[in-house]
Amino acid sequence: MTASTRIVWDERLTRYDFGDHHPMDPRRLALTAVLAREYGVFDAPGVQVTGPSDPTEDLIRTVHDAAYVEAVRVASADPELADTTYGLGTTDDPAFLGMHEASALIAAGTRDICDAVWSGEVSHGVNFAGGMHHAMPGNASGFCVYNDVAIGIESMLRAGAQRVAYVDLDVHHGDGVEKVFWDDPRVLTISIHEGPRTLFPGTGDPADIGGPGALGGAANIALPPGVGDAAWLRALHAVVPGLLRAFAPQVLVTQHGCDSHYLDPLAHLRLSVDAQRTAAESMHDLAHEVADGRWVALGGGGYEIVDVVPRTWTHLLGIAAHAPIPLDTAIPAAWHDYARMTCGRPGPPRMGDGVAEHDRVWWKSWATGADPNDRVDQCVLATREAVFPEHGLNVWFD
Repeated sequence: MTASTRIVWDERLTRYDFGDHHPMDPRRLALTAVLAREYGVFDAPGVQVTGPSDPTEDLIRTVHDAAYVEAVRVASADPELADTTYGLGTTDDPAFLGMHEASALIAAGTRDICDAVWSGEVSHGVNFAGGMHHAMPGNASGFCVYNDVAIGIESMLRAGAQRVAYVDLDVHHGDGVEKVFWDDPRVLTISIHEGPRTLFPGTGDPADIGGPGALGGAANIALPPGVGDAAWLRALHAVVPGLLRAFAPQVLVTQHGCDSHYLDPLAHLRLSVDAQRTAAESMHDLAHEVADGRWVALGGGGYEIVDVVPRTWTHLLGIAAHAPIPLDTAIPAAWHDYARMTCGRPGPPRMGDGVAEHDRVWWKSWATGADPNDRVDQCVLATREAVFPEHGLNVWFD
């Protein structure tokens, strides 16, 4: 297998645009691309930058119902005809001209890198415009029209993959991907998110562990509001590495929604960019440990479009390119000028939030023991108790 990395980028991906004042602002994608270019990530040795291939309706219908795809096409041609029974024309998912084409382009980009990673053409693939994890087979949901994540995974399964693991780091539960593969033992879905009692989509309880044909195929770490860096990283590492090692995936797919940041306007976790970078490094390390380096990394949520999204996803790109950017690196003046021109403000001075030591945020390992009175440990224990026995793993000890 080669050591190269493929990044999907094309300005056309910014056409996924729900309009003014919608949180899913496409400027966050352009800001990320410009910042990554400023640091030379797109030109790093072994990195290829490609646009998505032309999507087909057959591709979309590998996951989505034909009637729903047709409803998207109708609303895409005339937004006034959007059918709300399919989740279209709503506040979350308003219809816009070209919606089908823009959504399908994102899906094609994710499918492309999934196919390239599975075939061994590249080791790592990144589509930071992807990660539309809420879209259901028959309806739009949570700013997501087509579920590019599920489409990419399904493409690998059809090509012969027998074990694909998906880890969702978005602050919202990865419900759409979980739904598609709920009863498929070939796919392990793991989601760490703010709990369903305080945040959309209101799902993702620890007891949700997959369908009768795939018990243990879903794992949900549901955290209370206000959780910060060290506790979040402890929860992540108390569940994800053990499950991945037991499942032994052939490919690792990760979703890096950065709406867990303390500045994000739509959720209530308290992570820093530093912790999000640490999590991306962990996913990269695990891909090399358990999946022979086969790693597909996607974007997702993230609604602080200047201060958070470009930095977090540029870190992700740098890690995938084996050219990580130190957290204390000053952000180039040219990017500040671009941010000021497009968004009216320059953005943060450095690539980190000043939290990390030696480019890592540290956490207390689960191996030190669980505290049944700690609210985060209670959440972790609920997840481990629900799913670890299905994989032959010890609930209390690693």
